[in-house]
Amino acid sequence: MLTTILTAGAPPANFDMLHALNQGGFISWTTAIILTGMLFFTFYILFTKWFEQQKIINQGRRVRQSFWGANSLREGAAKLEKNSAYRQIVDDGLKAQEQYKELTDPIEAHDWLHGSLARSENSINSDLGGGLAFLATVGATAPFIGLFGTVVGIFRALIKIGAEGQASIGTVAGPVGEALIMTALGLVVAVPAVLAFNYLQRRNKSIQEALNTFSNDVLGFLASDGRVRPAVASRKGAPAAKAPQATTTA
Repeated sequence: MLTTILTAGAPPANFDMLHALNQGGFISWTTAIILTGMLFFTFYILFTKWFEQQKIINQGRRVRQSFWGANSLREGAAKLEKNSAYRQIVDDGLKAQEQYKELTDPIEAHDWLHGSLARSENSINSDLGGGLAFLATVGATAPFIGLFGTVVGIFRALIKIGAEGQASIGTVAGPVGEALIMTALGLVVAVPAVLAFNYLQRRNKSIQEALNTFSNDVLGFLASDGRVRPAVASRKGAPAAKAPQATTTA
């Protein structure tokens, strides 16, 4: 009854997001645009990196099924996609083997090949990690950007209270609503960024372990002239077949 009497003569208030942002003016709109841009790029990085990771995961499955059944690394590399991460490691290993023959400074072949393959892995891992720093930055800073909008909204509410001399609902509803919207928007941006970062990071770690295992296998093949290689992966539940033993170098 009291609420009805107090609001009988007052015009209906608008508390939607657009009205609150308009009340906040330039600062609120700038904060909202920055947070919206962060959210857009968060989802863009999430989906593009996911497809990139899935492509390498699928390449790894094909490597386990067919690559080590070849008689040489060159023959196996011909079965891989031209721009695949696994093809890059094989090509870099073969190139390092050729370069070793041209070295005049004495160095162990194992050290030279291992260093070359490690550089190839690091290059791939660096590409996989692209964009993750942005996700981490968004996850860490978005709540504080939203908090900035919150502080501005509360400050505006206090100014209105001081100007009118009373803290009525009509006085503070707009600025406080604007402040709460900024807080919520900051959290809406930060939470997906943190989840995306952890999810992509975990998948990157799994891919890096697979690439490292493959790189070690390539190193063993090169260092043993093809006598050391992993067993060919089995298919449809059949026992793994022993890979053919090569008698010549890669």
